[in-house]
Amino acid sequence: MSVSPLALAARSPRRTLLYALPVIAVLLVLPWVADQYSTILLAYGLVMAIAALGFNLLLVYTGLLSFGHSAYFGVGAYAVAMMVKYLKVSSMELFVVGAIVASAAVSALFGFVCVRYTRIFFSILTLALSQVLWSLAFKFFWITGGTDGLRVPTPSLLGVTPGGDKIAFLARGYYYYVLVLFLACAAVMWVIVNSPFGKALQAIRDNETRASFVGVQIWRCRWVAFVVSGVFTGLAGALWVPLNGLTTPDILHWQFSGEIVFMTVLGGFRTFAGPIVGAVVFNYLKTYAVGYTVYWQLLLGVILVTLVLSLPTGIVGMVERLTERVRRRRATAS
Repeated sequence: MSVSPLALAARSPRRTLLYALPVIAVLLVLPWVADQYSTILLAYGLVMAIAALGFNLLLVYTGLLSFGHSAYFGVGAYAVAMMVKYLKVSSMELFVVGAIVASAAVSALFGFVCVRYTRIFFSILTLALSQVLWSLAFKFFWITGGTDGLRVPTPSLLGVTPGGDKIAFLARGYYYYVLVLFLACAAVMWVIVNSPFGKALQAIRDNETRASFVGVQIWRCRWVAFVVSGVFTGLAGALWVPLNGLTTPDILHWQFSGEIVFMTVLGGFRTFAGPIVGAVVFNYLKTYAVGYTVYWQLLLGVILVTLVLSLPTGIVGMVERLTERVRRRRATAS
């Protein structure tokens, strides 16, 4: 499904860095001022933010709505779990490499099929292919563990084996590991969307016919964007497994893809930072809703519908609009 042409705010790298530095400073200090539980929740949010960034590359910059990103997230997670079970690997760096290779291979194959189509056909194809992987994870239970899943112990970071306190390790060492990779992914995605390749994707999104007339290779650009999006999501899956300690077929289901879509819309898919904010906020909302009531899905659904209806441009879009209003009032007053 394509989206209408969007006027994405283009900021200079210097101005973007000026906005990002205070946020980075807060993220660096947080483990020393917040409790371990809140820090681990934020680590979950940063992991999902990487997946949302990958999804947003397709949705906004390429104009393709995917309902199957749970497939690449699950591939990354299962790649880590199988490396632990069958290869006896315990290094997080090898997990990251294995997940990137596996998700790149699967997304390249799926993208070869899907990017030939657009609109609802693309969305249904991605959904169908993700469900194929979900069913395979159930059927081949002697490999994937079926509904019991595969357990993943605490990995070593940069060759250093963690101590006995797993919670403290996740709240400090692993949090900073996730933070560094998240910042690297955000920087890489910023470069991609502002590069000539990113501009070509936006040209295809706005008018495919005109883009082909000026020499843009439509199919190849879409396929590359699809693979990059899948790799980002697969990396998020690899980082998610040590936090969760277990991977099951649930993360391959289409409902998990729906959560990634919700995160992006909640934060504001018209902005670069929107999916990041949406992922963090959604993670906190879901966690506290689960702890508050057994009917957490109903409560979370009501909250999300209310937020989407009241904030049609997302959280970041609302903040930008309010900031612009304040600037206009100040300019008028002066």
